[in-house]
Amino acid sequence: MSIRKPAAILLPALAALAIAGCASPYQQQGGYQQQSQPVQSGYSQGYGTISNVEYVGNTASTGGTVAGTVVGGAAGGLIGHQVGKGRGKTAATVVGAIGGALLGQAMANDAARNSGTPYWRVTVQLDDGSVRQFNYANNPNVYVGERVRVQGDQLYR
Repeated sequence: MSIRKPAAILLPALAALAIAGCASPYQQQGGYQQQSQPVQSGYSQGYGTISNVEYVGNTASTGGTVAGTVVGGAAGGLIGHQVGKGRGKTAATVVGAIGGALLGQAMANDAARNSGTPYWRVTVQLDDGSVRQFNYANNPNVYVGERVRVQGDQLYR
C-alpha cells in the first residue's frame, strides 16, 4: 500500500468533518428563525408584554480557525510529501504544510463569518408568569412594553 492511498482517504474525511462543523443551531420557521425548543402544551396561546428586544450579532466562535489551520497544515504536509525526493521532498512537505495551514485558516475564517447569522431576539413575559423568546431573521418592529398575543410560535399585536 502506497502512502497516496491514506492521503486519498484522509483528505475527503477531513473535509467532510470540517463542513459538518459549520451547521447552524437555528431553523427557519414561519418567517423567522426559531431556536430549536419544544413547545409545551401550556404555551399554545396566551397574552403578555414584550420585556426585551435585542439584536444578536454574529455568534460564531474563533475556535474553528485554530482547527482549520492545524488540519490544513497537516493535509498540505501530506500532499507536499508526495512530491520529489531527498531535499526536494522535504521542501515540498514544508511548503505544502504552510500553504495548507494558510488555506485551512482562510476557510475556517470564512465559515465563522458565514455561520452564526445575526438575528433579533424578542423576549415576552406572559401573563401567567412564564417567559418565551422568539428569534427573527429581520427586525420584528416590536417594542419593550408592547402587549402581544402568543399563539404557538407566533407573536401577534
